[in-house]
Amino acid sequence: MSAHTLGSSSVLAFDGVLDDTTYLPLRDSVIECALSGPDAVIVDVTDLQVPVYSAWSVFTSARWHVSVWPDVPVTLACQDDRGRERIARTGITRHVPVYPTVESACAAYEGRGQPSQRADASLPAVHSSLHRARELVIEWLLTWWHPDLIPVASIIVDVLVENVLEHTQSAPHLVAESRGDTVAIAVEDNSRAPAVRHEDPYHGAVAVSGLAVMAAVARAWGSTPTTTGKTVWALIGPENRL
Repeated sequence: MSAHTLGSSSVLAFDGVLDDTTYLPLRDSVIECALSGPDAVIVDVTDLQVPVYSAWSVFTSARWHVSVWPDVPVTLACQDDRGRERIARTGITRHVPVYPTVESACAAYEGRGQPSQRADASLPAVHSSLHRARELVIEWLLTWWHPDLIPVASIIVDVLVENVLEHTQSAPHLVAESRGDTVAIAVEDNSRAPAVRHEDPYHGAVAVSGLAVMAAVARAWGSTPTTTGKTVWALIGPENRL
């Protein structure tokens, strides 16, 4: 795989064979690229060999994982006419368009991304990172003129960072993004175990998990796989003010 930028889009070029051994690494590479927030992720598949047509669904899977946040389009480029015809016959182009060149794909999406502001910070795997993460989110939201979202964002960042510290061996990496009237708070870690809500088997719903609280106060949340672990994120907007 090779990667570079073209305009405001990110370009990935894959060769070799797409099969059951390469499906997940390829998917997660596309997802991870999208999480960095380009206008689009363009995947050059001209030299990619796909013996089983159903494997092309890897790209719709990647698009699905980033469809809510960061909502970055995933598109393909294939210089071979027959290759594009084969891709179209799989049906994936309803969600993942295919273009004859990387340049034409880039032109289709250039400048279409909604302007956003983004900040991130790597934190040590110590309990004091909870306080530091909250400070950073407050600072960023004040800079971005979202003081009304600070209370709910503080709850969310506490949940995300605490989960990393309690359930993984990772140092959390905090990401925040402001786009229009919405804000995303995300934390990356090095554990491939997805974040899921669990009830306490002894106390039932009496013991409310942090993720349950976050789900109640956020517009949407998700656990997105990456090549090195996962990113757990929450999206908030005006309706989530506390």
